[in-house]
Amino acid sequence: MARSESRTLPFPWRGGNRFHLLVDGQQFYPAMLDAIATAENHVLLEMYLMESGKVADRFISALLAAAARGVAVYVLLDDFGSLGLQRKDRERLQRGNIIVTYYNRLRYGELQRNFFRDHRKLLAVDGRLAFVGGAGITDEFDSPQSPERDWRETMVGVEGPVIVDWQRLFCETWRHVTGDHLSFLTSVKPDMAGIQRGRVNHSRGIFYPEIKRTVLNRTRTARKRIWLATAYFVPSLKLRRSLRHAARRGVDVRLLLPGDHTDHPAVRHAGRRFYSRLLRHGIRIFEYQPRFTHSKVVVCDEWVSIGSSNIDRWTMRWNLEANQEIDDTSFAEQACLMLEQDFRNSREYLFSEWRNRPWYKRLTETFWGWVDVWLERLFHRPPPRPPQN
Repeated sequence: MARSESRTLPFPWRGGNRFHLLVDGQQFYPAMLDAIATAENHVLLEMYLMESGKVADRFISALLAAAARGVAVYVLLDDFGSLGLQRKDRERLQRGNIIVTYYNRLRYGELQRNFFRDHRKLLAVDGRLAFVGGAGITDEFDSPQSPERDWRETMVGVEGPVIVDWQRLFCETWRHVTGDHLSFLTSVKPDMAGIQRGRVNHSRGIFYPEIKRTVLNRTRTARKRIWLATAYFVPSLKLRRSLRHAARRGVDVRLLLPGDHTDHPAVRHAGRRFYSRLLRHGIRIFEYQPRFTHSKVVVCDEWVSIGSSNIDRWTMRWNLEANQEIDDTSFAEQACLMLEQDFRNSREYLFSEWRNRPWYKRLTETFWGWVDVWLERLFHRPPPRPPQN
């Protein structure tokens, strides 16, 4: 994307919103499907992970029904993240009067350009409802066979003026991929829905690292708490230093990270090499035990950020990401209650225990740590510009 385009999307804080905290697929999928079922004007779906299965069937059927009613349906899928979407499901979407496009088609021989991915997760309906978070459309979040192993995830339901910015962000990415302007959306002005303040924040890898900057600035100014949940934890030196400094000045710093249940064990091991120094400086580290926690939540005092962005180098370097920021005491309290429940279902490591862990675990962390360092050096130079499709 051109630098000039990146500068056109600094979204403001907007009041008059209402935000709903939605925990796990049993909560957010029904709410999302109900929104599609009641759509009258348009449905915008931007999704990284979409795989054939029971959940995808439900969404495709809902989108087809909306299109049959005359609703304009636009679906933007990441080409890599949707590899698990079978041909029959792609054909169902194409035959149903739904406009579908794919971000950054995979191309043979263009290794670095193939790394650019649209990792955002957004559903916006009629300018009245939006859903943002870390969930894809896949049975991993709502498995009919083994619900006890569903991925732990957090989404936010959004009502109010901030939806205009979610629509604008979708339209800008759509224009970038297809060249088409969805001009009819500019006349859709969401109504006031509540009293909560919110802001859309987004990143485009190293070319527009606004989420990274915002999280770093918030940790530097936090006064009482920094609670951070992420599926992949390979933080930058600046963030690690900021967390340590916060703990030293008396801030309650806690990390909620995956335990043995994870889809990328190598990333978990690479991130664990940072535990010793963080624990030594008073940072509390919890590893979630019941299942894989895929949640992406940051709470700094009364500020909350929930969205698609993890705390890892890959996210910050290559991905399109988007988070809903909320500055509201009552919502922050809800988020903290949710995280406190997750902490209770986690194993907390103490520094005295961690430094006595078995040698083979240290060796595994060292090995994957070196892999992480090697990859960082390999891609140290700025990547090429994202493809223009």
